[in-house]
Amino acid sequence: MPANFGFNAADWVVILVYLTGILGLGLAFGKGQSTTRDYFLGSRNIPWWGVGLSIVATETSALTFIGVPGMAFGQDHLSFIQIVIGYVLARVLLACFLVPHYFRGEIYSPYQLFRDRFGSGAQRTAGGIFLVAGTLAAGVRVYVTCIPLQLLLGFQTDEIFWVMVLFVGLSLIYTYVGGVKAVIWTDAVQFVLLLAGGIFTLIYIPTLLDGGWTAVWKQAQEGGKLQWLNTEWGWNRPLNLWMGVFGATVHAMSSHGADQLIVQRVLTCSNVKEGRKALVLSAVIIFPLMVLFLLTGVFLWVYYQVNSAMPVPIPELRPGVSRNDYVFPIFILTVIPNVWKGFLIVAILSAAMSSVSSALSALASVSTMDFLRRSDGEEEPERALARSKRATLFWAVAMVGVAWFAQQAESILHLAMTLSGLTSGAMLGGLILAVWGPPGSSRPVVAGMLASFFFMVGLTSQTAVKVAWPWFTLIGTVITLAVAAIGMMRDRPAKP
Repeated sequence: MPANFGFNAADWVVILVYLTGILGLGLAFGKGQSTTRDYFLGSRNIPWWGVGLSIVATETSALTFIGVPGMAFGQDHLSFIQIVIGYVLARVLLACFLVPHYFRGEIYSPYQLFRDRFGSGAQRTAGGIFLVAGTLAAGVRVYVTCIPLQLLLGFQTDEIFWVMVLFVGLSLIYTYVGGVKAVIWTDAVQFVLLLAGGIFTLIYIPTLLDGGWTAVWKQAQEGGKLQWLNTEWGWNRPLNLWMGVFGATVHAMSSHGADQLIVQRVLTCSNVKEGRKALVLSAVIIFPLMVLFLLTGVFLWVYYQVNSAMPVPIPELRPGVSRNDYVFPIFILTVIPNVWKGFLIVAILSAAMSSVSSALSALASVSTMDFLRRSDGEEEPERALARSKRATLFWAVAMVGVAWFAQQAESILHLAMTLSGLTSGAMLGGLILAVWGPPGSSRPVVAGMLASFFFMVGLTSQTAVKVAWPWFTLIGTVITLAVAAIGMMRDRPAKP
């Protein structure tokens, strides 16, 4: 076992200072809240740059911090950059064309646009899809994140439940008290910490090898690890440019335009201009951030070419976590000096907690404002706020429950990891109709969304033709629009 394996007292001090500070910051934003507008929209006065940082922190989970380097460490090299190109394009398109519709009146979620155009049936269908897919995805993200965290924090295999409770509970405290304002500002701080952790690792690895940065870069280039561009067309792997420009762009338009997890942040801005600036800022940040994590994986590959033996054995693999996902955590535990080790664990905890708190606030807002709010809007603010906080608590319990059952049943894990791809096209197609389609009955829209879902289930379950995940949303969106268009034509009254 390496001499500096594990934590010392200084590392634990760093972690405890972080946890104390982030909880204190979150709780401070709980003061003065009296309405659901304060709780779910942050009084719509949060500055665009804070929202932009929160967007990036929300989508950059601990799995990103650990898994993206693992991807570059393996056979994917830097090819994921092609997908990130689509992520950037999507945000620019959303900022130009969709953000103005979020600020026509006061809405709490994009699903209220469905109601305005097609009635409550379409609204609740879209909101229901989000609640189911969002809960499963968040719960499984908790479980999969806890696997490397369990290793890093020194918990035994049978103690993973307490790791789940630990970081969901910590995120719940400030989300429950401070609402989305606490979530956004803690996200902003957590983004800075995870960015600092990535930069430190990228700078530190070359200092461990003869020749420094130049030698590392040369060996990575000779090993083909800096390859990123693939212009060959293909519906399945390997990743290619067309997946990024078309598939990933449409995918990100759904995740950032029709998913409450991200849209809720944009809705906290004061006006269209501020909302657009927040999305564009996230577009500016996400590309270099992903390149940073990918290069970290490449540098780890170079390090272990020189130091070929892993200092500790890779733990038993579990569903949802690959062998390469353990490379960065083991490097942190065995190579990074103490104190700095504590800072890197803080970076991973920051990424994990920002994802959990964002999911809690988004789930609570949709369940409360899209399903439980009185249609006439007449309700005492104190009662509505209390119900909103109870909803936040409920979803925290549900999240831990899904995480716990995910380790017991691979079927739940598989369902959660595929459901987002199966429903993202239905959500984006429905939103396009809600914004630009003709008003009318909810039946064609709901039919289109359900047809898209069942088509994608059939597509992914058969073995004859395999389609890579970046294409799922595009295919699902086309199915939704086509079926809904047919239904709308049939519902159209005949001319006399």
